[in-house]
Amino acid sequence: MKIFSGLTAVIIVAAIAMTSGAFYTVNEAQQVIITQFGKPIGSAITEPGLHLKIPFIQDANYFDKRFLAWDGDPNQIPTKDKRFIWVDTYARWRIADPLLFFQRLRNQRIAQTRLDDILDGGTRNVVANHRLIELVESGLDKNATREKDLEKIKFGREELAHEVLAQAAPKTKDLGIEILDFRFKRINYVEEVRKKVYARMIAERKRIAEQYRAEGAGEAARIAGEKERQLKTITSEAYRTAREIKGKAEAEASRIYARAYNQDSEFFDFLRSLQTYRKALKNHTTLVISSRSELLKYMSNIQKKSH
Repeated sequence: MKIFSGLTAVIIVAAIAMTSGAFYTVNEAQQVIITQFGKPIGSAITEPGLHLKIPFIQDANYFDKRFLAWDGDPNQIPTKDKRFIWVDTYARWRIADPLLFFQRLRNQRIAQTRLDDILDGGTRNVVANHRLIELVESGLDKNATREKDLEKIKFGREELAHEVLAQAAPKTKDLGIEILDFRFKRINYVEEVRKKVYARMIAERKRIAEQYRAEGAGEAARIAGEKERQLKTITSEAYRTAREIKGKAEAEASRIYARAYNQDSEFFDFLRSLQTYRKALKNHTTLVISSRSELLKYMSNIQKKSH
């Protein structure tokens, strides 16, 4: 009885072990390759859930289905114009073909090593084929210029990143990897040339500043000349208008005087004489004039009437 009970227990344990080894789970972030005696069989399992395999014979190899990060090591690289710079890069990738990935690389550690070779080599080639200014500038359209009358820049940093990506894509595709994005994280000068480059940058900025000042001074002179011209035009136009108004006013006054004179010339002469007396004869004023002067005409009449 004891032997039978022990055998039963062994069978139950073996059955449980076999049953537990026959099932495996796949979550949303995983994909699985089933191998039998180390060789892959069938296609990749990408659907999440509970799946079945042959225990002890088949193994489940898990791979990440999410986007993965690659961070390159900073490298000292010469540019096309012989400037040595430090270039630091990063990329985003994913396992696009798990079966091919398993056959070529087996795991992500080896994949990271292969990406180092492919992306670092591509970065070195692209940097060596372009000038420093094209790496410094970020995202320029072709034939665009940085400043007025500066040399034309055919590429920007984003275009060079796309060039590295284009060179790496055929190589990584053969490994079951898809490079989703590649970027230059940091670009810096080596210490030996940094001071010279900064001095050149300062001189270039000063030259551009002087150009702007000269253009500003020319524009200020043009505006001042235009102001003077407009001021003279406005002043002469106002003077002409004022003379016209004054001429019309004097003509109207002469017309009114003439009409008043025609209505009663003697009274008009009398009023004019009174105005003359008021202006000419002040307190303590002494006049030496002829007795036949027109100025004494109405005074003489007044004196005769008083007698």
